[in-house]
Amino acid sequence: MNKSTNCCCKTIRSVAHLDIQYAHRFYGFKGEAQYLHGHTGGLTLEVEDSVNPGVNMVFPCNEIQKTAWNVLKNFDHALVLREDDPLLPAILAVYEKQGIRNGAPTNTMKGPAFKTDLCTAYPECRLVVTKETMTVEGFIKMVYELLKDKLNIVKITFTSGVNVATAEFPSRMTMDRCPWCGIALKDGACPKCGYHRPEGE
Repeated sequence: MNKSTNCCCKTIRSVAHLDIQYAHRFYGFKGEAQYLHGHTGGLTLEVEDSVNPGVNMVFPCNEIQKTAWNVLKNFDHALVLREDDPLLPAILAVYEKQGIRNGAPTNTMKGPAFKTDLCTAYPECRLVVTKETMTVEGFIKMVYELLKDKLNIVKITFTSGVNVATAEFPSRMTMDRCPWCGIALKDGACPKCGYHRPEGE
């Protein structure tokens, strides 16, 4: 008996993982987390789409990492504080006195500044100011807000210490992808390999 090699799945997920090191505290929390402390967090992004027949994948996982990291590296080695935390002006005053509030020659691993309803990044001083406490649940909400128009994310999982949260999101879009290397086309052209979509397609 011949068996079909065609997959019956209309959509599949590509899964990528990033590690983020950060410091924060739970202002107003009655427990040890009210003190400033740090974590290495593990972020998993699941991106859904049809399988691109040219490369037989949904989306290259290294490209998911690059797209996400370009934004999320502002959280890495950063201090994350809630906007009403009284520690915030004290930290900024110390940075000002030290001469690093507006940057330092060694602070090179930073992305473009961003501002959403949930958080604002100040890459020059490796600071992210948030509307809500940065719990694992809060971080998932921030990540989705920052990346939802760049990747068709359907699930995010974030692990930090013993804390883990996961959230699922509706599939919102399909991306026009390069049949040679799989990454998203921009105006019909691949920014990585130079492929151009034929006119009329």
